This record gives sequence, structure tokens and C-alpha cells, in this order.
Amino acid sequence: MLTFISCDHYNKLLKSSDYELKMTKAKEYYDKEHYIKASQLYEELIPIVKGTDKAEEVYYYYAWSEYNMGDFIISQYHFKNFTKQFPASTHAEQCYFMNAYCYYLTSANYKLDQTSTKNAIKEFQSFVDVYPESTKLDSCNDIIDTLRYKLEKKDHAIVKQYFKVDDWKAAIVSTKNFIKEYPSSRFNEEMFYLMIDSYYLLAINSIKAKKEERLDLAIENYIKFLDLYPKSSYLSRSESIYSSCKKLKENLN
Repeated sequence: MLTFISCDHYNKLLKSSDYELKMTKAKEYYDKEHYIKASQLYEELIPIVKGTDKAEEVYYYYAWSEYNMGDFIISQYHFKNFTKQFPASTHAEQCYFMNAYCYYLTSANYKLDQTSTKNAIKEFQSFVDVYPESTKLDSCNDIIDTLRYKLEKKDHAIVKQYFKVDDWKAAIVSTKNFIKEYPSSRFNEEMFYLMIDSYYLLAINSIKAKKEERLDLAIENYIKFLDLYPKSSYLSRSESIYSSCKKLKENLN
């Protein structure tokens, strides 16, 4: 019975034209964490209060209501839109951060599409540029590092897949791109090894006219690898490839 009465009161409130009462009740619902009801009321109030001194408050709590309901895609849009509509607001910095944070929350497993991951990195970097003195800078940098590592893992998996299916040309290109994109990556040692092995495997499966050039590239990258990673766990295998390349070159002459 109490539930029925409560619903009836809420339905009457939705139909009411007393917008001051709706604002008061919307905030009461929000404070009590009844975000669905708060969101419905705030959504209705947005066009009513547009251009008034109430517009900022209504839109701010509407965005947060959507976020607290777990709708991060919708709330991301509204947090970003808030910063555009109310750039001088005391809430602008917080909403700018939340816009990026919502992208972070929708970032998928590294094996899946990484559009949200890339958007999150872009928005966090933008936040740092706009608010260089913010207390949230450390959080932004930590999250950016986490997101970049996810992209590294995805690109690392792509390289390994090319190598696994014997697409050595694609493996060579992707290892080079990986090292260029992530110069400090923990995977770069493995990337160099896979590049050497890919050049070697490509060479031994090439026509005679292309063998020598590809063997030379395997040898050249082995020398670079040895200089960069003299204690690498891949060193023994790389040395074996290097020796095979030297013997194959001798047999070509």
C-alpha cells in the first residue's frame, strides 16, 4: 500500500506544472540515491529552466544521476556537454574529468574494440592541458598509463598472431610499428626477437633473388638486438638464427 501511494504521488508530481516543487523533489530524490526518479524530473526540467540561473544546477545533477545509474555512455555525453554550456562553472573541471573517466569505464578488454580506450586517453590528455594545476593530474597520468598498456597488449597480441599464422611480412611491419609507438614497452625485447625471426623465416621461404637481402636484415637486426639486450632471455635463440643466416649467405655465393 505504501509503495502504491508513493508511486501515485510521484506520478502526480511528473504531471504537475509546479516546477519549483519538481526541482525540490528532484534534489530530495537525488540525495536519497533514488537516481531514476531524480533523472526523470531533471530531464523534464532541462528545457524549462534553459537560460535561467537554475539551468546549471539542473543539468549538473542530471548528468550525475545518469552516471550513478551506471549509464556511462549517456553520462559521458552530458558531462562533456556541461563543460561546453557552462565553461565558467565551478563544476566545469570536475565534469571535464568525469567525461574522460566515463570513457575509461567503458574501455573494453584489450582483445576487443579499443575506441573507448583511445577516446579516454585523448580526453584525459585534454584535461591535463586545460587544467595543468588540477589535483587530479596524478590520477589522470595513472589512468593514461593503464589505458596505454591495454593498447600495448592488443598490439602485442596482433604481432604474435601474424607470426603464428606465418604472415612474416605483416609481423615485420607490425613489430617495427610497435617499437616506434611504444619505445619504452616491456614487450620491445620480444618484438626485436620476433622481427629477427620473421626476417629469417621470410628469407628461407623466399625466391633466391630476395634471400640475401632478407638474411642481411635479420643479421642487421640481430646486431642491434645484441647491443640493446645483451642479457636477453631470447639471446640463445637469436644467436642460433644469426648462425643459420651466416651459413645460408655463404651457400648463396
